[in-house]
Amino acid sequence: MGRRQAPDLYRAPFPLYALRVDPSAGLLIVAGGGGAAKTGVKNGVHFLQLEQIDGRLSASLLHSHDTETRATMNLALAGDILAAGQDAHCQLLRFRPHQQKGNKAERAGSKEQGPQSRKGAAPAEKKWGAETQRDGVELKVENLQAVQTDFGLQKDILQKVVCFNHDNTMIATGGTDGHVRVWKVPSLEKVLEFRAHEDEIEDLSLGPDGKLVTVGRDRKAFVWQKDQLVTQLHWEENGPNFANTPYRYRACRFGQVPDQPTGLRLFTVQIPYKHLQQRPPCYLTAWDASTFLPLRTKSCGHEAVSCLSVSESGTFLGLGTVTGSVAIYIAFSLQGVFLCGCCSCYVLGLSL
Repeated sequence: MGRRQAPDLYRAPFPLYALRVDPSAGLLIVAGGGGAAKTGVKNGVHFLQLEQIDGRLSASLLHSHDTETRATMNLALAGDILAAGQDAHCQLLRFRPHQQKGNKAERAGSKEQGPQSRKGAAPAEKKWGAETQRDGVELKVENLQAVQTDFGLQKDILQKVVCFNHDNTMIATGGTDGHVRVWKVPSLEKVLEFRAHEDEIEDLSLGPDGKLVTVGRDRKAFVWQKDQLVTQLHWEENGPNFANTPYRYRACRFGQVPDQPTGLRLFTVQIPYKHLQQRPPCYLTAWDASTFLPLRTKSCGHEAVSCLSVSESGTFLGLGTVTGSVAIYIAFSLQGVFLCGCCSCYVLGLSL
């Protein structure tokens, strides 16, 4: 008997590239699209209500936000503000759920009901308005400021990553031109810009002390204090022997040390620099976030890792691969505890 495929939690009418979870509101936010190509595939951000029904997780569409010709490729969430990477731009969105007044009949006569997800099928097409409601809950989403965050000579300039700082007053962005740019929220006034890498920036992460870690396609990883270089990371110092296989950094994330309020760890993922017929393993490394020396490195499988996430408590790490697998590791030991090989799990933005 073959492996039984889990039912879909939700199926969007467009390719999904990013997701974020808002535990306080019970929201799952997914985004993507077909881009500017005239294929008929929409671009949007969908806000889903997560609920437990008969012991199973259910997701219902609360709001579908049209992003016109731009697909959202990366997301960062802080409170009620989303920072969405769309082509070479960053668009700030504010969402505000609140309870509707009046009875259900009155609401049904005056507002359009949001479609619910169906097991194994795409939701029915609806007009994409400014607000959608379900069971008395309304979600309003408004566009705030937008700014171009990536510049370059190549044709496909793109913002590849965005993250908030510890108090959510600023965001940092990185993209194909190798520059880090820091912006005030919500005005998106630029406060800092510097060249961090000779090639594309793959990922970046801001620590609570203001330090910034960047990883790039130039196979380098750096630690910055504002625009001043603090150190370069060298994961090979306690890593395996891979003399004939060049590696590059793919992802980086800061995470808390469980039961230590001021403790901090850094985690990075390294993947083979080139595609080889016999795929070498990828590696996961934990770092001391004060000395930036590697603590331990372990293999995390042969599938190319595309994203890394750290749980809020710092207990678990989540990895997603380009082939659709999802794995969970214990942050302290880097021991694997869960692996899902379902192809429907494919994500470019994993959220724990």
